[in-house]
Amino acid sequence: MEFQALPSRIGQVRRIVSAQLRYWHLDPLIDRVALGVTELLANVHQHTGPDKRCTLELVLFQGRVTVSVRDYDPSPPRVRTSGALATSGRGLALVAAVSEAWGMRMRPDGSGKVVWFTLPAPLTATRTVPATARTAAARWAPDVGAAAAPGVERRRTPQRPSSVPVTS
Repeated sequence: MEFQALPSRIGQVRRIVSAQLRYWHLDPLIDRVALGVTELLANVHQHTGPDKRCTLELVLFQGRVTVSVRDYDPSPPRVRTSGALATSGRGLALVAAVSEAWGMRMRPDGSGKVVWFTLPAPLTATRTVPATARTAAARWAPDVGAAAAPGVERRRTPQRPSSVPVTS
């Protein structure tokens, strides 16, 4: 979906994403995905120019949920270190903390970038996804699983033991 990353829209987008995860029977992932979406959209709102347009895509494919946010600002995101009392600057660190992997890629035409993160999906959810969703997701699979290419930054977070299934 394409929209402007305004504070009033972020809550609406979180509800839409949560509803889609419920449809896919991925309720245990809602909090982690919603937090990651909030941080990526807040970054678009705070760091892009006056045009806050962005596109959010949520894909379930081959046992992974991938969330990607494309904006039209050519500046790459930066992971910043923040002091204990800082009120901002932790967005990408939070995305890294709640996800299995995250990264970014610049658009080849220079019209912006895509920042994404993944979580593993429970096996039962993958089997219930309609074929149309799997087909739409296929175009993103090479971006997530391929070896790093020039202009693509990939980060992995350490595996955390958890009793709750996590999707990517």
